[in-house]
This record gives sequence, structure tokens and C-alpha cells, in this order.
Amino acid sequence: MQKRVFLVILVVLLTIPQAVMGGEKENVNPKIILPSEVGGWKWDGKDMKYNSRTLFGYIDGAAELYLAYGFQNLVVRRFEKSGQPSIMAELYEMATSEDAYGVFSFEHQDEPVGIGQGSEFGGGLLRFWKGKYFVSVYAEGEGKEVEPAILGSGRAMDNAISATGPEPKIIEYLPGQTFGLVDKSIRYLKSHVLLNQRFFVSHQNILALSRETEATLATYLRDRQKVHLLLIRYPNPPKAKEAFQSFTKAYMPDAAGKDRVKTEDRKWTFSRQSNDYILIIFGAPRESDAEALLKATEEKLMGRR
Repeated sequence: MQKRVFLVILVVLLTIPQAVMGGEKENVNPKIILPSEVGGWKWDGKDMKYNSRTLFGYIDGAAELYLAYGFQNLVVRRFEKSGQPSIMAELYEMATSEDAYGVFSFEHQDEPVGIGQGSEFGGGLLRFWKGKYFVSVYAEGEGKEVEPAILGSGRAMDNAISATGPEPKIIEYLPGQTFGLVDKSIRYLKSHVLLNQRFFVSHQNILALSRETEATLATYLRDRQKVHLLLIRYPNPPKAKEAFQSFTKAYMPDAAGKDRVKTEDRKWTFSRQSNDYILIIFGAPRESDAEALLKATEEKLMGRR
């Protein structure tokens, strides 16, 4: 099966050591014991383990995605059954449950299957998050027994992770389907590189995104046209003000001090600062659409205080 590839435009000059093999232990950490057999597929007895330096050797070109979300370590376990393709289970430990949610949200597009705190299954790939862990399970081939085995492996991994954790609170401030929120469009972001892959803003980090900030990007439909809402939280209001000024100067130079501008495609971009938050609307077909979406977001933010 073709694994999904995250397209990250970065030049990374690193020497890549080989993965550490540790088949004598089944424990990822004292709290998690991975399954050794699922549905007739048996663990081959070896765990492939990766840290922040060796991760590039396993997923070259995609490691920056996980590092942006506070990657801690990865354990990959292979399950084998005679006459069947191998099943691979990947357990990523992230810094927080919010980070694990972020990794999951970045590619979220398929239907849920009730595994972990959030899941999806499509194209032979199971993805889910639970607590501070993100899990990916897939088979290196196809067969009528494969899909049930993938799901069974996922449920076993889910059961092995006892602790849960909160979703990022910032996503609670997004207006819902009443305003045309597109299902599965919410992305939780920690870097401007990842933001640009979902909605290009600038090659430069004009919004000062970092591990100290958190952002959520969501898509809305207005008159069958996509409108993007970007909400960013900063450590404090001065940091938000600095980033807001940077954004408006670089992205909205023709706004003349206003919080809105009509772009060359005759759509509206709005931007406002609200204490330690920045709210931005991209591509609204009408000025009133952007105004309504921003107002709804501001009301949700006011409700948190």
C-alpha cells in the first residue's frame, strides 16, 4: 500500500543514524504494552525505535511534521501471517495530547471508526490519536483478511493506551456548521510551514508561529465558495500585537489601516486582534460573510472570559 506522504518544503542537512533495534522488550514505556498477536498476525519479535534524530531515516521528507508537534519517540512493530501481507503499526509519542490531535488533524479526511479519541480509516490506512499518542496502522499489501486485521490491530493498540487527554481548547472557539463549517476541515497547527501546506500565506513567518503559539485553520462554505478562518493564540497580547502588525504590513498593505481589504480576486480578507488572539478571514465572497464569521468567533472568545 502506498503510504501518504506529507509534502514539507524544507532543506534539512543531517546525518541519519540507523534505527535502534530492541526486540527483547515489548514495553514502549512502563504504561504501554503493545500487542504481540492480532487476528492471526504475529509480532516478528523486533521493535524499530526512532528518536528526533533518527526519525528522518524512517520518514524522510515528513519528519518535520512530527517535530513541529513536539515529537518524542516512535516505535514501529511488524506483524506477520503466512500467505498474507505484513501489517505495520506505528506508535508516535508526542509532547502533549494537543500535539497528538494536531498530527491527526493535519491529514484528517476519512470516516471515523470509533478507535481512540479520534480516528479515520480509508485506503487501507488507519489513523487515530489517544492521549499524547498518534497511531498509524497499515498493511504492505491487500487481501480480504487485511482490513479486519488492521482494525483489530488498531483496537488492540487503543486498549494498550490507558490515558486520554484534552483536545486543543482553541478549536472550541470556531463557529460551527451553522456558519458552513466543512466537515473534517479543522487543522491544528504549530508552524508556518505546515500552515502554508494547508493554506499558503507567505514564505516568511509573518505570523510568528512557533511552539509558543497555537493556531487552528478551518474551511467554511459560503455561496459554494471556500472561506478560510485562521485563529491564532499568542503567549500574551503584546506578542499578538507584534504578529498582527507584521501580518497586516506584509499581507494587507493596501488596507490603509482598516481591518479589511478586497483582493484582486474580488474577495475579502479580514484581520483583527482580540487580546492574545489574532483572527483572520481569507477569501470571503462578500464583506458581510467575513464580518459574520469574525463576529461569531469573537463572541466565542468573549464567552471564555
